[in-house]
Amino acid sequence: MHALSGIFAVTFPFFALVLCGYLAARVRLLPLDAVAGLNMFVLYFALPCMLYRFGASTPAAQLFSPVVALIWMGAAALLVAVSAGWARRRGASWPDAAMGALVAVFPNSGFMGVPLILALLSEGALGPVMATLLVDLVVTTSVCIGLSQWGAAGEHGPAKALGRALQGVLRNPMPWSILLGALAGATGFALWAPLGRTVQLLADSASPVALFTIGAVLARSQMQTGAPRADVVRAPNDVGLIVLLKLAVHPALVWALGFAAVRAGAWPAALLAPLVLTAALPAASNVSLLAERFGADNGRVARVILYSTALAFFSFSAAVALLR
Repeated sequence: MHALSGIFAVTFPFFALVLCGYLAARVRLLPLDAVAGLNMFVLYFALPCMLYRFGASTPAAQLFSPVVALIWMGAAALLVAVSAGWARRRGASWPDAAMGALVAVFPNSGFMGVPLILALLSEGALGPVMATLLVDLVVTTSVCIGLSQWGAAGEHGPAKALGRALQGVLRNPMPWSILLGALAGATGFALWAPLGRTVQLLADSASPVALFTIGAVLARSQMQTGAPRADVVRAPNDVGLIVLLKLAVHPALVWALGFAAVRAGAWPAALLAPLVLTAALPAASNVSLLAERFGADNGRVARVILYSTALAFFSFSAAVALLR
């Protein structure tokens, strides 16, 4: 009981900040128009500085581990196949099937995972977290976006969608921040002292602002979700199933594959916990934006993100207790 209270003492402030952002947006203390500005600050200023610093201090062997990539992509491939296949058998469109699969396998590792796992473990445990973030941004998201346009013709086909997804990866500052940090660490490059202090200040602001922004984005998505159009095939009522896949099946599958790698001597046992905890995180909030952009039911995806974030306070804390 004492150990569990110690875990809650670490996890509670993180989820409390998410709740603060949610309530601030719901009662309009934070104008909905301001949420985009908060999101841009985190995405383009604070979070890249934090990822740059950790990328510079993380061994390249952890950042670019083929073992982590295989474990993560293997688990994602199985869950995408199960989730998308289940939805398609129940009459869902390809966009709904693909975005439902993406929200089931893409954890909120950037905005929430890095600061939370850092607080629970140590900076030495962040390698697997950032390695999975690179895989999700470059591979998982691109594949699901291409899948969302399967069967479409012309400019809306999967090849065009995949090209747009790769363009989005190139414009996303998070993978570039990790790569630049890794390059700086490998070459021993150090920022000019005043610039380094500026980067440190922005990095220190990333955790609280990112968590607050998650809550605000969830509230905005819930408040702006409109009624489904009559001419669109309705997505299946599978929100509960996707939440279960994200919070329980995904970490269990990653643990099984990771444990097999540890037993085979291909992966250190000490890094299994952060890898599993990354999978145990709630769904990434940016999937809601992708669902809207590629013609999926945004309300369904937003509910998955909201419910998984709320329930993760308990499920993620339980995962921490089990892994300890």
